[in-house]
Amino acid sequence: MADRSLMLVLHDVAPETWADYRSFVAAVDALGAVPMTWLVVPDFHRRNRLDEHPQFCRMLEQRLARGDELVLHGFHHLDEAPMPRGPHEWFMRRVLTHEGEFYALSETDAARRLEQGMAMFRQFGWPVHGFVAPGWLLGAGARRALAATGLVYTSDVRQLRLLPDFTGIEAPSLVWSARSAWRRGLSRQVSERLLARHRQAAVLRLGIHPVDMRYEYSRRYWLDTLGRLLADGRTPMTKIDWLGSNALRLGAVA
Repeated sequence: MADRSLMLVLHDVAPETWADYRSFVAAVDALGAVPMTWLVVPDFHRRNRLDEHPQFCRMLEQRLARGDELVLHGFHHLDEAPMPRGPHEWFMRRVLTHEGEFYALSETDAARRLEQGMAMFRQFGWPVHGFVAPGWLLGAGARRALAATGLVYTSDVRQLRLLPDFTGIEAPSLVWSARSAWRRGLSRQVSERLLARHRQAAVLRLGIHPVDMRYEYSRRYWLDTLGRLLADGRTPMTKIDWLGSNALRLGAVA
């Protein structure tokens, strides 16, 4: 097993969010060979179909050539299901996020969107091993549909999960809520506590979102934290490469 690794994960990757990420990615590239995992949305908010943005897709192909990984991240990244029923569903779909696309879908609808997403990856010749649901929210129907896809893994905020059985592998994730100053301040405190708690964890994930890039405070934190973890001896890896390097310990990984 690779000793103490880290995963740099870019969420909500789409043509309209590339402007947020561009300078951050350049800064990471300047640090050296730091492979990244890109969570790619095939049609972000129904206005960013990948096949309508050839230049953006060529950029992603170049990232693959550098050793990065592309992961399917929902399809529209938009919760369009009927209004939530009951306080728990309201909390999950309106308080935690408005973008939990795969929380309320039926198995049939989830399977259709998963196939559409994988088909778009195949159209570009991109390998796809993993799927991450927007907001990490998977309903029961979506779980059944995902288990039948043949994909290798999914993940939530705490674990990587091997498919088709959703076997959990501890992989703590740092993630911010950066929409306001108080949220950014609190996110920093929480992240520092998590870093201290999981200092010896086999793998840590840095879960970056486009909104983090719109504030120098949060953008600088991620760059500084990445630098600290690299200096501390952590090896940067994509999700699928980390799973592959740990195949014997975890069981067969396709």
